[in-house]
Amino acid sequence: MSNNLGGEISFTFNGDSYEGAQGQSIAAALMSSGVRELRTTRFHNEPRLIFCGIGVCFDCVVVVNGVANQRACLVEIQQDDQIVSSK
Repeated sequence: MSNNLGGEISFTFNGDSYEGAQGQSIAAALMSSGVRELRTTRFHNEPRLIFCGIGVCFDCVVVVNGVANQRACLVEIQQDDQIVSSK
């Protein structure tokens, strides 16, 4: 991930529009926008955001532009990304 945070990036998460800074991870951009749930657990529908923040666990997996199982803490946000919660 880049250390150079720059201009604003527009993206969607579960159909809602958000903005983040160039170079931010998906998780950071969503958290700074007030999002506190990236997905829910399979059996008890418990909310999950990030746990480790370094790509070791899978609590923050999302679907990015149709590609499943992307760890939001590792993937940089890109202009017009379409991100949805993992099912």
